[in-house]
Amino acid sequence: MILIADSGASKTDWRVIDAKGQISQYRGLGFNPYYQDQEDITRSLQEDFFHQSEEGIKSVYYYGAGCSNIKNKILVKEALQKQFKKAVIFVEHDLLAAARSTCGHEAGIACILGTGSNSCDYNGKDIINSRPSPGFILGDEGGGAYIGKQFLKDFIYEEMPAHISEKVKEHYALDYTQILENVYQKPFPGRYMASFCRFITQHKADPYCYNLVYQAFKDFFAKHVQKYPNHTQKKVNFVGSIAHYNSDILRKAAADLDIHANIIIESPIAGLTLFHQANP
Repeated sequence: MILIADSGASKTDWRVIDAKGQISQYRGLGFNPYYQDQEDITRSLQEDFFHQSEEGIKSVYYYGAGCSNIKNKILVKEALQKQFKKAVIFVEHDLLAAARSTCGHEAGIACILGTGSNSCDYNGKDIINSRPSPGFILGDEGGGAYIGKQFLKDFIYEEMPAHISEKVKEHYALDYTQILENVYQKPFPGRYMASFCRFITQHKADPYCYNLVYQAFKDFFAKHVQKYPNHTQKKVNFVGSIAHYNSDILRKAAADLDIHANIIIESPIAGLTLFHQANP
């Protein structure tokens, strides 16, 4: 059996392809080696679904956030190897997952807009260029944590419309102390900040929420897509929940900048499954 994983900061999508070609799917917690050590990742793996079938797994293809350098790849590989002792483990960056699932064997720009954000220029086989992705404190423009952080700042400084602020208080019972506790004292502040994007998306007909997302996407294009050579002549593809559920705003922001927004999908896992079925 083959196990395929696409892991972001908030969730991991898993696919198992058995010897007969049958596919089963699962969803578990996401993890990132920049924010979690090997012990924490191993514990997360042990708590997920696949401990029931680990003996039959022969190959693991893992695509994950934070797996852009050798040190982090080794950390994740060793954690996976503890769980799948007989399997051959392959660990790749989640950018390659985005490129393979949306571009296939064609050249294009692949972008991630989920809890965090990232991008790459892809030649149909390999990533030939990518932009820095310094995480939710220094970057992640266009991602859920970036949008949520601005939303919370506007709430704290009373710079969001009063009717939106009242809805936030009613929906979340939100207050200043609670925000600081979740951002500075509890684990995974990026996930916490991104969690407000559900509310923002649900209220995107309101000009404030619409413009919050629109500006975040323009910030992403400025820091990422517009830095690639000939970006206006290339198809630009997107994966991630923020891109998927706000695709109308994303396409508008792209069009305003003469950027060709092509495929927009929530998760690359289906495309990855097809890729590894064709390239076992």
